[in-house]
Amino acid sequence: MTKKHYALAAIAVFIVEVIIATKLNHYTFIRAYFGDFLVVILVYCAVKAFWNVEATRLAIGVFAFAVAVELAQLFRVADVLQLTGWARVVVGTSFSFHDVWMYAAGCLVVWWVDHLNR
Repeated sequence: MTKKHYALAAIAVFIVEVIIATKLNHYTFIRAYFGDFLVVILVYCAVKAFWNVEATRLAIGVFAFAVAVELAQLFRVADVLQLTGWARVVVGTSFSFHDVWMYAAGCLVVWWVDHLNR
Protein backbone atom coordinates (compact mmCIF):
# COMPACT_ATOMS: atom_id res chain seq x y z
CA MET A 1 0.00 0.00 0.00
CA THR A 2 1.11 3.54 -0.66
CA LYS A 3 1.13 6.40 1.81
CA LYS A 4 -1.96 7.72 0.03
CA HIS A 5 -3.80 4.43 0.70
CA TYR A 6 -2.85 4.54 4.38
CA ALA A 7 -4.03 8.16 4.60
CA LEU A 8 -7.37 7.30 3.02
CA ALA A 9 -7.75 4.29 5.34
CA ALA A 10 -6.96 6.49 8.36
CA ILE A 11 -9.53 9.07 7.28
CA ALA A 12 -12.17 6.37 6.73
CA VAL A 13 -11.53 4.76 10.11
CA PHE A 14 -11.56 8.19 11.78
CA ILE A 15 -15.00 8.90 10.29
CA VAL A 16 -16.27 5.54 11.56
CA GLU A 17 -14.83 6.28 15.01
CA VAL A 18 -16.59 9.66 15.12
CA ILE A 19 -19.86 7.99 14.15
CA ILE A 20 -19.38 5.37 16.86
CA ALA A 21 -18.60 8.03 19.48
CA THR A 22 -21.44 10.37 18.56
CA LYS A 23 -24.27 8.27 17.14
CA LEU A 24 -23.95 4.71 18.40
CA ASN A 25 -23.86 5.15 22.18
CA HIS A 26 -26.78 2.74 22.61
CA TYR A 27 -24.94 -0.13 20.87
CA THR A 28 -22.88 -1.40 23.78
CA PHE A 29 -20.65 -3.84 21.90
CA ILE A 30 -19.79 -1.37 19.15
CA ARG A 31 -19.13 1.51 21.55
CA ALA A 32 -17.31 -0.52 24.20
CA TYR A 33 -15.26 -2.90 22.07
CA PHE A 34 -15.28 -2.28 18.32
CA GLY A 35 -14.18 1.35 18.76
CA ASP A 36 -11.12 0.17 20.68
CA PHE A 37 -10.39 -2.41 18.00
CA LEU A 38 -10.55 0.31 15.33
CA VAL A 39 -8.61 3.01 17.15
CA VAL A 40 -5.31 1.13 16.93
CA ILE A 41 -5.94 0.55 13.22
CA LEU A 42 -6.50 4.30 12.86
CA VAL A 43 -3.21 5.11 14.61
CA TYR A 44 -1.31 2.47 12.60
CA CYS A 45 -2.63 3.80 9.27
CA ALA A 46 -2.02 7.42 10.27
CA VAL A 47 1.62 6.67 11.09
CA LYS A 48 2.08 4.70 7.84
CA ALA A 49 0.58 7.63 5.90
CA PHE A 50 3.59 9.77 6.88
CA TRP A 51 6.47 7.43 7.69
CA ASN A 52 7.77 4.16 6.31
CA VAL A 53 7.89 2.10 9.50
CA GLU A 54 8.39 -1.65 9.49
CA ALA A 55 5.04 -3.36 10.14
CA THR A 56 5.97 -5.48 13.16
CA ARG A 57 7.75 -2.63 14.91
CA LEU A 58 4.81 -0.30 14.26
CA ALA A 59 2.19 -2.79 15.44
CA ILE A 60 4.11 -3.33 18.69
CA GLY A 61 4.58 0.43 19.13
CA VAL A 62 0.91 1.19 18.53
CA PHE A 63 -0.09 -1.55 20.97
CA ALA A 64 2.32 -0.19 23.61
CA PHE A 65 0.93 3.32 23.10
CA ALA A 66 -2.66 2.09 23.44
CA VAL A 67 -1.83 0.18 26.62
CA ALA A 68 -0.12 3.30 28.01
CA VAL A 69 -3.30 5.30 27.38
CA GLU A 70 -5.35 2.56 29.05
CA LEU A 71 -3.04 2.64 32.06
CA ALA A 72 -3.50 6.41 32.19
CA GLN A 73 -7.20 5.68 32.56
CA LEU A 74 -6.48 3.30 35.43
CA PHE A 75 -4.61 6.08 37.23
CA ARG A 76 -7.33 8.63 36.36
CA VAL A 77 -4.98 10.97 34.50
CA ALA A 78 -7.92 12.81 32.88
CA ASP A 79 -9.15 13.77 36.37
CA VAL A 80 -5.68 14.62 37.66
CA LEU A 81 -5.03 16.90 34.67
CA GLN A 82 -8.60 18.25 34.83
CA LEU A 83 -9.17 17.48 31.15
CA THR A 84 -12.48 18.47 29.58
CA GLY A 85 -14.21 18.06 26.23
CA TRP A 86 -12.50 16.12 23.47
CA ALA A 87 -9.23 15.84 25.43
CA ARG A 88 -11.12 13.90 28.09
CA VAL A 89 -12.74 11.71 25.42
CA VAL A 90 -9.40 10.97 23.74
CA VAL A 91 -7.60 10.06 26.97
CA GLY A 92 -10.62 8.25 28.37
CA THR A 93 -11.79 7.86 31.92
CA SER A 94 -12.39 4.19 32.63
CA PHE A 95 -9.87 1.37 32.60
CA SER A 96 -10.93 -1.96 31.12
CA PHE A 97 -8.76 -5.00 30.60
CA HIS A 98 -11.11 -5.93 27.74
CA ASP A 99 -9.89 -2.82 25.92
CA VAL A 100 -6.35 -4.20 26.01
CA TRP A 101 -7.60 -7.36 24.29
CA MET A 102 -9.31 -5.24 21.62
CA TYR A 103 -6.10 -3.25 21.08
CA ALA A 104 -4.18 -6.50 20.66
CA ALA A 105 -6.74 -7.85 18.20
CA GLY A 106 -6.75 -4.61 16.19
CA CYS A 107 -2.95 -4.52 16.04
CA LEU A 108 -2.78 -8.15 14.93
CA VAL A 109 -5.38 -7.62 12.22
CA VAL A 110 -3.80 -4.46 10.79
CA TRP A 111 -0.34 -6.06 10.91
CA TRP A 112 -1.67 -9.17 9.12
CA VAL A 113 -3.50 -7.12 6.45
CA ASP A 114 -0.37 -5.01 5.94
CA HIS A 115 1.66 -8.19 5.36
CA LEU A 116 -0.95 -9.52 2.91
CA ASN A 117 -0.71 -6.31 0.88
CA ARG A 118 3.05 -6.47 0.44
